[in-house]
Amino acid sequence: MAGMVPKDVYELTGVADPRLSPDGSTVACVVGTVDQKENEYRAAIWLATVDGSQPPRRFTSGEKSDADPRWSPDGSLLAFTSDRADKASQLYVMPVAGGEPRKLTSLKEDVTQAVWSPDGTRIAFVARVRDAAYEEDARKRAPRRLTRLQYKLDSVGWTADRRRHLFVVPADGSAEPVQLTEGDCEDHSPAWSPDGRAIAFISARHDDWDLEMVNDVYLVDAAGGEPRRLTQGGGSVGSVSWAPDGSRLAVDRYEGVFDDPRNSQIALVDLEDGAFTFLTRSLDLNCTTYPGMREPLWDGDGLVFVVEDHGRVHVYRVPADGSDGPRVIAGGERVVTGLDVAAGRLVFTATEPARLSELYDGGPASGSDDPASVGRRLTSVGEEFAAGRELIEPERFTAVSADGSEVDAWIMRPAGWEPGTTYPILLNIHGGPFGQYDVGFFDEFQVYCGAGYAVVFSNPRGSSGGSEEWARAIRGGPDGDGGPGWGSVDYEDCMAVVDEAVRRFDFVDADRLGVIGGSYGGYMTSWIIGHTDRFKAAVSERAVNNFDSQWGSSDFGWDFKGYTGKFLFEDVDLYLKMSPSTYAQDIRTPLLILHSEDDLRCPVEQAEHLFVTLRLLKRPVELVRFPAESHELTRSGSPVHRVQRFEIVIDWFDRHLKP
Repeated sequence: MAGMVPKDVYELTGVADPRLSPDGSTVACVVGTVDQKENEYRAAIWLATVDGSQPPRRFTSGEKSDADPRWSPDGSLLAFTSDRADKASQLYVMPVAGGEPRKLTSLKEDVTQAVWSPDGTRIAFVARVRDAAYEEDARKRAPRRLTRLQYKLDSVGWTADRRRHLFVVPADGSAEPVQLTEGDCEDHSPAWSPDGRAIAFISARHDDWDLEMVNDVYLVDAAGGEPRRLTQGGGSVGSVSWAPDGSRLAVDRYEGVFDDPRNSQIALVDLEDGAFTFLTRSLDLNCTTYPGMREPLWDGDGLVFVVEDHGRVHVYRVPADGSDGPRVIAGGERVVTGLDVAAGRLVFTATEPARLSELYDGGPASGSDDPASVGRRLTSVGEEFAAGRELIEPERFTAVSADGSEVDAWIMRPAGWEPGTTYPILLNIHGGPFGQYDVGFFDEFQVYCGAGYAVVFSNPRGSSGGSEEWARAIRGGPDGDGGPGWGSVDYEDCMAVVDEAVRRFDFVDADRLGVIGGSYGGYMTSWIIGHTDRFKAAVSERAVNNFDSQWGSSDFGWDFKGYTGKFLFEDVDLYLKMSPSTYAQDIRTPLLILHSEDDLRCPVEQAEHLFVTLRLLKRPVELVRFPAESHELTRSGSPVHRVQRFEIVIDWFDRHLKP
């Protein structure tokens, strides 16, 4: 049986965004697919009974993209979004018993984050509001006048003249949506108070809000009015939920301003003074994922949430009264991708190394005596895909870095592995750096294994999924405050992982090493080949190569002060010392540079800068540019481009590692 090949991208599927009915009996979820002919992603809403008494069934057509299922409080209706009739996704409501969906909105921009009012009469949601100039011919419209930072966003585009705001619409379609918030700010994550009188949401509305990566909880009357700021800065809030009795709020909280990275924590917010009471300090793990998965979920007197844990994502619970510490209630060698709690029950979606994301019954939300065994599978949407291919399981090992630090690492054998045969190896480096490689199904690793490569990956210092000290070990710069900076102990950790893989696994060919990474992983790839000639080929994707130009061209380049402790104008030399382009004269490894032309996080000039330098030096280098793609090419780019990227990467490594 062959391993995964590039064109298998068209066959990928999976279950996401599970939502329990109020009585806990039925789960609505989203099943995604790929339309190869139209080069589009499709999604349909499915319903599954928690007790497994009936097979899962498709609820919406899925001819376009139906997503975001949300149960009405009485369980009789499902709200969802769909682009079936418009370019933008609109809000619909459909009887669970069957019938035609009722369209509630006709907006210019996508409807997102829909949430029912407690009495079921209204639905709050979020949408971007375009400036009137968008209706004009772009060749004639007035130029944009910018007065704030945070005026553009990767995968979104211009935001200064199309900010996100809150809306409310009657659930019966009797009136048009009413815009609740306005202004030059970004509002999101609405949550109704239990009495339906107020809506909590996340925003940044203070003076000079654009100069800090800070936001707060605000409250607004459900009938409209001036929002009231509840929390008072000092960090960021990712999401918010009300206690069932309306006495307080729960949030995931990221502390620190220009002080990265920090592990997010679950906290309570006082409704009078906005003070935080933290519930997860003892855990010292990141109590969310990037991007965020769900707000903290209330279950009686406890809160349920997800945690990154050394290459896994688990479900945890903590008492809201602080009487005990957090504990895992759904663990094991898997990655939870979605969850919900209702009527004392937990459901979640999760992926495993050789299994695409499926839906599981997690049992009582209070937890079990064996959290690793929790999860009765309710769907099998990925079984056909897995049955037709040799999917490889990673083998965990530990590498010891130069200073004695132990690094979590994994290796995956090539598809069709034969004892006594040696294979080229690809060191993969994740983005972030505050992120983690995990043990879930990952199409990139499976395709590389299918092409005959051993794959090694790890979570070096700077990664999430471990202690905050581990994550902050690369904070600072050569002259900064904190650690030694990017390209220091993280570099040593990556090299130690390669050394240990070569030593431990006899099928690894030490003379045929490749390295590949995207975003921060692209940075580290460019850095590695500027500091060692050990690798025979490299692929640097969507990388930061030149911090001085990244500073102003990226949507958030100036926020790098969170790692260096200084702005560029305070220490130009610091930024140059940490830039891989500074060491381009030492790069002799054949390098393939991949970049998206619409990348606003690491703009394409980052690729151009290194390519021009290396070509002038007459070094072996190629640049491949993907049109109409953002920083998210490998995850949500067009299916055709994802397939082409795989083919280009494999061809590059085959040329250099498979003589």
